[in-house]
Amino acid sequence: MSLANLVTQYIVQYGFRIMGAVLVLLAALFVAKSVGRLFERWLNQQDLEPPLRLLLVRLVKALVVILGLLIALDQLGLQIAPLVAGLGVAGLGMGLALQGVLSNVVAGLSIIFTKPYRVGEHISLLGVHGDVAKIDIFTTTLMHPDHSRIVIPNRKVVGEILHNFGTVRQLDLSIGVSYRTDIDKTLTMLRGLVSRHPQVLPDPAPIIGITGFADSSITLSVRPWVQVASVGAAQIELNQAILEQFRAEGVEIPFPQCEVRLLTPS
Repeated sequence: MSLANLVTQYIVQYGFRIMGAVLVLLAALFVAKSVGRLFERWLNQQDLEPPLRLLLVRLVKALVVILGLLIALDQLGLQIAPLVAGLGVAGLGMGLALQGVLSNVVAGLSIIFTKPYRVGEHISLLGVHGDVAKIDIFTTTLMHPDHSRIVIPNRKVVGEILHNFGTVRQLDLSIGVSYRTDIDKTLTMLRGLVSRHPQVLPDPAPIIGITGFADSSITLSVRPWVQVASVGAAQIELNQAILEQFRAEGVEIPFPQCEVRLLTPS
């Protein structure tokens, strides 16, 4: 039998099956795209993190395409059951080989669903801290105050003690003043200075008062709340403003002093 006759016989015997399989695959791709678009539109109305919405849309599209692929293989006359069993065994082997990756995925889904923190909040864990810049399936990315990035595998986050500052933080400024200082007047001056600062939040109200008594000074504490993004600048500006105000009002910031007495026998 010539090659031309063999090709003709093959096309006659399997051509319609191949054409049907191709049409099924094309239809599956079209349906996957349409279903994914509708599903994404519905997810955008739900209170879900962007990474989770993206993952769910991709899973739905993949399921539709896989279903279309199985139908196409059945159209070609292939046995699907052994193929599915083989894919199951292969999936088990890949799962064992990628335990670390899968644990990051599971941890990422746990973080996205339980929402211990959100993008834009300031968190501290594992000895590092920063603003949450991105939450992915595999990792969480923090932006450090020095503008460097900290990438944490999600499996390291789950189960650890997490300090979530939210979107505001409280500054803790301490100033020592002389025991001869008019405390009421100084505290009133500090309250006015802090309330006028543009980056200090009026609610919660700043906490200003005496926090301790040192050997040569009274320790005053100034604790206002500011936005997380303004922590560094606000602390520097408030320290400078307090120093300038104290100098203008004549409030003494004493140096450490020590009194030494020499006793001589009489």
